[in-house]
Amino acid sequence: MPLKMIREFLRLEAAGGILLAIAALAALVMENSPLHSLYDAILTTPVVIQFGAFIINKPLLLWINDGLMAIFFFLIGLEIKREILEGQLSSKEQIMLPALAAFGGLAAPALIYSYINWNDTQAINGWAIPAATDIAFALGVITLLGKRVPETLKICLVAIAIIDDLAAIIIIALFYTDNLSITSLGFGSIAIIGLYLLNKKNITRPAPYILLGIFLWACVLKSGVHATLAGVVLALFIPLRAKNESGKSPARSLEHELHPWVAYAVLPIFAFANAGVSFQGLSFELLTQPITLGIAAGLFFGKQIGIMAITFLATRTNLCLLPKNVNWTQYYGMALLTGIGFTMSLFIGTLAFTDIEHQTAVRLGVLTGSLLSGTLGYLILRFSYKHQY
Repeated sequence: MPLKMIREFLRLEAAGGILLAIAALAALVMENSPLHSLYDAILTTPVVIQFGAFIINKPLLLWINDGLMAIFFFLIGLEIKREILEGQLSSKEQIMLPALAAFGGLAAPALIYSYINWNDTQAINGWAIPAATDIAFALGVITLLGKRVPETLKICLVAIAIIDDLAAIIIIALFYTDNLSITSLGFGSIAIIGLYLLNKKNITRPAPYILLGIFLWACVLKSGVHATLAGVVLALFIPLRAKNESGKSPARSLEHELHPWVAYAVLPIFAFANAGVSFQGLSFELLTQPITLGIAAGLFFGKQIGIMAITFLATRTNLCLLPKNVNWTQYYGMALLTGIGFTMSLFIGTLAFTDIEHQTAVRLGVLTGSLLSGTLGYLILRFSYKHQY
C-alpha cells in the first residue's frame, strides 16, 4: 500500500475502530486454527523485570492487560478530567447523567444474573461478569460510525464506561481478590501524596509525574488490585489549566501525544491479545444453562434496561438532561453498546470460575451478549442518523 494511502487511512475517524476489529478477528482466527499453538505461545511468553529483590514476572498477556491498558486508562482519565473541568461534563446536570447511568448499568445486569442463578451457590459467584463494559470495543464500534454519532454521545459513552470499569475494578478488589498487600498499598499511597504535591506546586514538566506514575503502577500491581487503576489516578494529578515552558497545558499536550499511540497501537494489541477465544467445546445447548443465560441476558437486556430506566427517571425528575444534540433513539443505541462486556467480562469470569465447564459457559454467554449488544447498537445508531438528518 503506498505511503499516501496509509496516511489517508490513518486520518479516518474510524481508523482506530477498524484496526481494533481487524485485530480481534485475527485473534479469533488464530485461536481456532492450526496457528493456535503459536498464538498461545506468544501470549504466554514470560517477561521479567527485576531490580534487586523487587521482581515482576508475568506472561506477555498480563503485561499487555496490566501495562499497556494502564496507558489507555491514563488517556481516558485525561479526557474525562478535561471534560469535567472545562467541557461537556462540567455542569452538575451533565456529570450526573453518566454517574446515574453507570449505576443502572451495573445494578440491572447483576440482578438479572443473580435471579437466574440464585439457587446455585457456585454459579452465583459470577454475578459481576455481565456488569462490566469493555470500553475499548464499545468505543471501537461507535468510532466506526464516524460523524454519524454526535461528539457529546461519544463523550457520554466514555464517561459511563470509565465509571463502569472503575466500579468493576473496585468489585474485583473487594470480591475477587484473595490477598491484598497492605504494604504495597501503603507505598502506593506515598506515590499519590507525591503526585498531589507536584500538582500543588504547579510542576508542569511531565517527567516527575510519569516516574511517580510508574512507581504507583508497580505498587498497585503488587497490591493485588487491578493495575490499570493507577493510570486513572495519575491522570487526575496532571495539571490541566497550568502552562508549561511552551505555553501549553501539560494535560492537553499529553492527551494529544498519546491519542494516536493508543488508537493505533495499544488498543489493537490489547484486542489481539484478549479476543482469542477458543470455540472448542461450545454448543448451542449451552445457551440454556443458567450461567450462560444469566451472562447473555445481563449484558444484552440488563445494560439497556438499567441505563434507560434510570436515565428516564432522572430526566423526568430534572436531575439531569440528555447530552446536547442527542435524541432518545441515539441514546438507546449508546446504551446497547455498553452491553459489550467481552474482555472485561471474560477477565472477571476467569476470577469467578476456574473449571473448564464453567469457563465454557462464561465464554458463550459473554460472546452472545456482547455480539447482540454491539450489532443492535451499531444498527440503531446508523438508523437514527438517517432519520435525524
